[in-house]
Amino acid sequence: MPSISSIQVLRALAALMVVVHHVQPDAALLAQVSGSAFHPAHFLPWMAGVDIFFVVSGFIMVHSSRELLGRQGAAGLFLRRRLVRIVPLYWAMTGLFLLVGAVKPSVLNSGPPDAAQILGSLLFWPMLSTQGFVQPVYSLGWTLNYEMLFYGVFAAALLLPARWVLPAVSMVLAGLVATEALRGPLPLPFGFWGQPIVLEFAAGMGLAVLRGRGLRLNAPMRSLAALAGVGVLLLAARQGEGAGWSVVAWNGSAAVLLVLSAVCGREGGEPPAAVKALARLGDASYALYLVHPFVIRGLRELVLQAGGVWPLAFVALAMAASVLAALLLHAGFERPMLRLLRRRPVP
Repeated sequence: MPSISSIQVLRALAALMVVVHHVQPDAALLAQVSGSAFHPAHFLPWMAGVDIFFVVSGFIMVHSSRELLGRQGAAGLFLRRRLVRIVPLYWAMTGLFLLVGAVKPSVLNSGPPDAAQILGSLLFWPMLSTQGFVQPVYSLGWTLNYEMLFYGVFAAALLLPARWVLPAVSMVLAGLVATEALRGPLPLPFGFWGQPIVLEFAAGMGLAVLRGRGLRLNAPMRSLAALAGVGVLLLAARQGEGAGWSVVAWNGSAAVLLVLSAVCGREGGEPPAAVKALARLGDASYALYLVHPFVIRGLRELVLQAGGVWPLAFVALAMAASVLAALLLHAGFERPMLRLLRRRPVP
């Protein structure tokens, strides 16, 4: 099924938000070393880009898998598609992280993992890290642990009659959250899976159902922009980072409004050049999400050795370099790997 360009734009913006979140601590360190001033920008909770990703993921799984509902062998085909899409690049970045840790451990924020932690990371199984957090060896993979939960539940639901698939997925996710809220804290992995953020997948599925039933906001672009603006204002109204139900109440609601404005507008017409460029970056958003910490940390080390740089210049340079690295990684590794793994005939 063809992609929706506005969704790809939103994925690009969500990934850039995460980059902004991660680049600022390194810029602050450079400012401290050089004695210059740097004031981190906190007018948005930048990690809300993850919430946008989760709502988008719920939408895309329904939008792109409609032909699988009620189809024999759908569960296996769905899982194969998702594993081919997610696993190779994540395993490659995890391997790169382990290599960097072996060669120059001082640039990492964590100690050396043991074999069980590495295996759990590669299998997307929630485990305690060396720092005592529930996150994989390559810490950004915590979001993929949630994604894999969603994919597993969705695949299992595909064994049911078509009309029960989406209600079953929603009930399982809601049941995990309710159990953790009422009987928690639960042991791993259920305590991790039972966090309210998983409800954002269900919200995205709901948007896909509405769109599939013909919902379109046939209004001028300024009205859709206003809807997106309300979502941005919701994010701005929530100061700082956090977790739990505040994520659902603020970040999740904002993400739903942003995705709604992106997927329910009028279709047709040639998009502006800026939209096309962001849509192309949206195609590489997974690569951008996974590669940017390497770019930021590597650039920081080079700048420290060179004697420092103006922190705002570092932020701009690191973001530009992250985008370039993501586009190169997408074109040189991600897309060829997808073509290679998709050549196997599907029964």
